[in-house]
Amino acid sequence: MPFPVDEIYIKQAEEKLGVEFPPSFKIKMMKDNGGEIATEEDDWELFPFFDSSDKKRLSRTSNDIIRETELAKKWPNFPADCIGIASNGSGDFLVFKRESPQAKKLEEVVYFWSHETGELEKVSSSFSELI
Repeated sequence: MPFPVDEIYIKQAEEKLGVEFPPSFKIKMMKDNGGEIATEEDDWELFPFFDSSDKKRLSRTSNDIIRETELAKKWPNFPADCIGIASNGSGDFLVFKRESPQAKKLEEVVYFWSHETGELEKVSSSFSELI
């Protein structure tokens, strides 16, 4: 069950990952930290931002964006310039990509990353189109 998250936890994740999330994503996550979204191809579980404000939120956010992205980066074909934001439960991710390899800012575009092929496919021009 999604719940609000304070912007401080989003900023902490951005600092740890060295990125800046798109505004539409941050706004949605501040309102509902996690939850589900659907694309034409699949249903997705959004990774929450880690929230240590109390025990309940701590346990509900243990599969946070930082943890899931760090695990994915251990896979040989996960793109180094991407941040995982959701999973379909079968190993595939929805991801944001850096605007350029050294850029801090992430593109608004949402991509599907296939764990089998390692390929990226554009799903949406912006996160706000998905919600």
